[in-house]
Amino acid sequence: MNREKSCGAVVFRRNNNQLEFLIIESVNGHFSYPKGHAENNENEVQTALREIKEETNLDVELDENFREVITYLPNERMVKHVVFFLAEAKEGTVKRQENEIRSIAWMTFDDAYKILSFKNDKKILKNAVEFIKLKYLQTV
Repeated sequence: MNREKSCGAVVFRRNNNQLEFLIIESVNGHFSYPKGHAENNENEVQTALREIKEETNLDVELDENFREVITYLPNERMVKHVVFFLAEAKEGTVKRQENEIRSIAWMTFDDAYKILSFKNDKKILKNAVEFIKLKYLQTV
């Protein structure tokens, strides 16, 4: 069985004491987080940072202490692992990678949770918010 690995992150920012999350809509119509395949022997962190920059134009600070992995079978011959970190947006104006991303938007937790296409992504968003509350904020 073939194996495939992608890496990305739940990207967030603080906007007037409210958390916002960057949600992308891929060209195939799924709503998720910036992510993609490793290139040229990149490690997970390098892949996540490059993919976030390519897909969103943002510079982020990646938190490796938050690491969640989703494993699924996209078809009968492939096992796919997707590694998600947490990343706080630092600089840059959001600009989508036109050949891969249909739309991109900052959303509140409630809006992001409603629009995410996959149950695993919703679970990761909940876990990310709990992690942010514990590590970054006293109260949200």
